[in-house]
Amino acid sequence: MKADDRNETMMREALRLAREAFDDGETPVGAVVALGDTVVGRGRNRREKERNALAHAEIEAIDEACRRLGGWRLWECDLYVTLEPCPMCAGAAVNARIKSIVFGARDAKNGACGSILDLPAATTHRPAVTGGVLEEECAEILTAFFRDLRERRRTEPSAWTAANGKTEQ
Repeated sequence: MKADDRNETMMREALRLAREAFDDGETPVGAVVALGDTVVGRGRNRREKERNALAHAEIEAIDEACRRLGGWRLWECDLYVTLEPCPMCAGAAVNARIKSIVFGARDAKNGACGSILDLPAATTHRPAVTGGVLEEECAEILTAFFRDLRERRRTEPSAWTAANGKTEQ
């Protein structure tokens, strides 16, 4: 499979996982780790359900790939994620020796692969970084999620606080 076709195919799988996160009330980010044309790790955001700051899509996908392949060095693998990785996730990709990071939508507030900083370029292991793959589709699901979230906050403040483990005062 050609690189452009592979990027689109893998990003569509990451988008499928982002939709699962959306349907579960999580920020819709999905990620896959691929070894060539084979997905070896999948992940989606689960921070709210797990109440865990580490439950990012990329971390879950990298963890599954390490377990499946039997080691922490994923030097032949590519990470595909619907949103530009944050500093934690970009660091995890670097530490796992990921060959390349391919993302969809840019993250102007937290993106660590070129937006607020370029963490992969500042490390010893420097994965190739490609942004903007299926960018519009990746951005649209995030826009829809946050639009819905703002509407729920406005119309159902008690549902918002309960869903996020907060108590009303």
